[in-house]
Amino acid sequence: MLKKTLGALALTSALVATQSAADGHQIDLSGKTVEWIIPFSETGGSAKWANFYAPLLSEALPGNPTVVVTFNPGAGSTKGANAFQEMEYEDGTTIFGSSGSTQFPYLLSDPRVRYEYSDWNVVLASGTGGVAYLPSDLAGQLGDGGDAAPLAGEDFIYGSQGATRLDLVPLLAWEMLGLQVEPVFGIEGRGDGRLMFERGEANIDYQTSSSYLSGVTPLVEAGTAVPWFSFGALDADGNIVRDPTFPDMPTFKEVCEATDGCETEGEQWDAWKAFFVAGFPAQKMVFLPAGAPDNAIATFTEAFAAIQERDDFAEISQARLGVYPQLTGAAAQTAMASATDVPQEAKDFVINWLSERYGVVLQ
Repeated sequence: MLKKTLGALALTSALVATQSAADGHQIDLSGKTVEWIIPFSETGGSAKWANFYAPLLSEALPGNPTVVVTFNPGAGSTKGANAFQEMEYEDGTTIFGSSGSTQFPYLLSDPRVRYEYSDWNVVLASGTGGVAYLPSDLAGQLGDGGDAAPLAGEDFIYGSQGATRLDLVPLLAWEMLGLQVEPVFGIEGRGDGRLMFERGEANIDYQTSSSYLSGVTPLVEAGTAVPWFSFGALDADGNIVRDPTFPDMPTFKEVCEATDGCETEGEQWDAWKAFFVAGFPAQKMVFLPAGAPDNAIATFTEAFAAIQERDDFAEISQARLGVYPQLTGAAAQTAMASATDVPQEAKDFVINWLSERYGVVLQ
């Protein structure tokens, strides 16, 4: 139902944005530089997402400003998000790119969070997926359908941004599969986790789709990494189905069903799915700061809509971003609402799990 609604809203929002442009309600960015702030390191999926869009956005915005991607990592993205919260709209030359690792601390009332999504103005919401992968020797031990049981006795090391970040989705998934995974907390972006894997410092990892396509595919081709499962995607009825970018990979749900002791119903599964839904279908979003006027919001909305209307967009985006919704206008607002709200039961489960498993107490 959500998927159908988002599709209809995406068309409506694109038409509204186009009409706003036709009526001349745009800001002029001629001769200016737009700073796109990413609260992660320059090696992860958010960097690749923003760097893909930046030159296209420069072409689409009125006045063709230079769009520069800058990085402000720290505290799992809360440092950069807190800094953006303090900014007020000036002239449309500052935008911010968030990710699921920015959304989850907000959802879990992390005490380091001093930002409020409702103060910001969303102009793009990008869906994505995620892929878990292993070294070839460990992948060779998996059972039928990705059955994790043969790996139950292995000791795994994982480079993590933090237990309250998007990493909680794979961490909880691996625990559900019965794996002993010890996270090394404190990396500044998922790309840093991939580098740990490449150096042999970690023996299990996951990347969002954009980072997997560009950073992990070469490892797969070289035989040093083997994809295990994707987290999946949602169909129109909210069921987890295969990720359209990776249709040949089993989903986590399929692997869970193939692994003795992993359940796809009950409190633990419901919590995992709730945070997966909050973290991936609208994982990355672009915002204008508080106080942005309607004409600025319309300008950026129309620009992102125009990018998606390019004849070559499907081709160039598939290789860099994968096959996922790119939403603007009312559809982006609906997606943001779904990404920043989860059932209280799921929150309570995750908060208790974080305390018991990692000693992380949110207060």
